[in-house]
Amino acid sequence: MNSIHDDSMVLAGDIGGTKTDLGLFVRGKTRPRLKIAETYSSLDADRPEDIIEKFLRKHEVPVGGACLGIAGPVINGRCRTTNLPWEVSETGIMDRFKWKKVRLINDLKAAALSIPLLNSRELLRLNRARAPRGRNLGLIAPGTGLGTALLIHREGGYHAVPSEGGHVDFSPNNQDQVELWRFLHKRLGHVSVERVLSGPGLLNIYAWMRSTGRYREPEWLPKEMEKLDPAVITHGALGRKDPLCISVVKMFVSVLGAVSGNLALTAMTTGGIYLGGGIPPRIVSLLEQGYFMEAFTDKGRFRNLLEKIPVKVIMNQKAALMGAARCALEL
Repeated sequence: MNSIHDDSMVLAGDIGGTKTDLGLFVRGKTRPRLKIAETYSSLDADRPEDIIEKFLRKHEVPVGGACLGIAGPVINGRCRTTNLPWEVSETGIMDRFKWKKVRLINDLKAAALSIPLLNSRELLRLNRARAPRGRNLGLIAPGTGLGTALLIHREGGYHAVPSEGGHVDFSPNNQDQVELWRFLHKRLGHVSVERVLSGPGLLNIYAWMRSTGRYREPEWLPKEMEKLDPAVITHGALGRKDPLCISVVKMFVSVLGAVSGNLALTAMTTGGIYLGGGIPPRIVSLLEQGYFMEAFTDKGRFRNLLEKIPVKVIMNQKAALMGAARCALEL
């Protein structure tokens, strides 16, 4: 058991469909300063309170406030998670741990709160566009699911706005994407963007491409795919240079570019689009090859506008945790 004594310590959480990050932070000079962080499997827990209790048994510390970013819509301090069978509430957490200050926010809102705090070493540029400060920003984050959020500039600062934009309709842009939509519609009914732009989305694209018979499936791939691990596809594309896996990830990247461009137009995020989540940092080399930016700017008469919008990949995998800590320190 680790014992830490700091009256200003806050607990931050980034609770996703696959893993949960918890961290203890104190106030730093320019942004929350991380003292200790642990990662747990979300799938192995019956509720997030159990994960928090396990963390606090290891790190005994008085908590001055807590903020948990969680993957799902948060309404009146309550959340029914999208990809886990959990119902979570601020009052439930306060009662369990006897805390007076608890805030539950959408995980993409937590990630968005971190964006103004990130430095250049934590961001990778996909284009050379630069924008003046004081413009709206957009965030899109494919991982276990797909999340989107906005940072709306007002009164000299940014206001983070969560959304459930990952569940809007998938809109195909070419014949291959139309065929993919038909394949998924037959299987799933409603086809949201998340059904394509997520870890399970990579598996969906793979299943469709394999069904077309256009590619010869390598001998090693079927056995590996039994794990239902999307990393098998990204590794096959980047490590093994397999044509089928490369085609899957290229389609993923193109759809991500198109959806990011839609978000930029919808909210006029002329200050920049940020790519978060677990997948973009792992496929940077393919994001840099041009498929993403071509789809991002392919908006007819508005190509010129989109070419002027900076696009950056968030490389700090603890960004959402830092955003939740910022929220906790402001309680």
